[in-house]
Amino acid sequence: MKKVLLVIVGMMCSFHAFSQKNGVGLKVGMSSTQVNFEGQQFVPSDAQLGYHLGAFARLGGVGFFVQPEVLFTQTSGRFKLELPSPNTNKDYEAKFNRLDVPVMAGVRMLKVIRIMAGPIASFNIDSSLKDAGKTVQNVDFKNATLGYQAGVGVDLGNLSFEGKYEGGLSKFTDTIGTFSTDNRLNQWVLSVGFKLF
Repeated sequence: MKKVLLVIVGMMCSFHAFSQKNGVGLKVGMSSTQVNFEGQQFVPSDAQLGYHLGAFARLGGVGFFVQPEVLFTQTSGRFKLELPSPNTNKDYEAKFNRLDVPVMAGVRMLKVIRIMAGPIASFNIDSSLKDAGKTVQNVDFKNATLGYQAGVGVDLGNLSFEGKYEGGLSKFTDTIGTFSTDNRLNQWVLSVGFKLF
């Protein structure tokens, strides 16, 4: 009987330790986004603020974890079109509403610190170019893009704080108007998460 009780107590302690490091929760945050262009006619502007909200799960053992997320993300990017002809320079703003699915993998350090990196897939929900005009109409936004994220997290009880850098591996448009483009979203991402269970 004592052995059975010891086994049950051991299993409960193991489950408690496992649940302290793992779980499911909600997260919200903001980002600072800049659009990078490979091309002389497009000049990117300063970084723009965006936001995200969604859910995450964290799974793993003592030192290693995997963290998949599903986030609704709204970002924007400003750029200028510069052409040789006079009075054709104009500022444009692109708005991006996406479903982001990052999958982070990482290690835990000092019980509260996490270091992580992994891929992120972004699916276009509704993206548009404000005040496009005739010069850059018919923007071809991609349905899906691929990128990467890397960063650091800190866990304090059920709260978690994360800072990550995101870089684009694939362009989010093929063309802007009649111009071929290779442009990618790069951003800094700050998040606050709350583990529900």
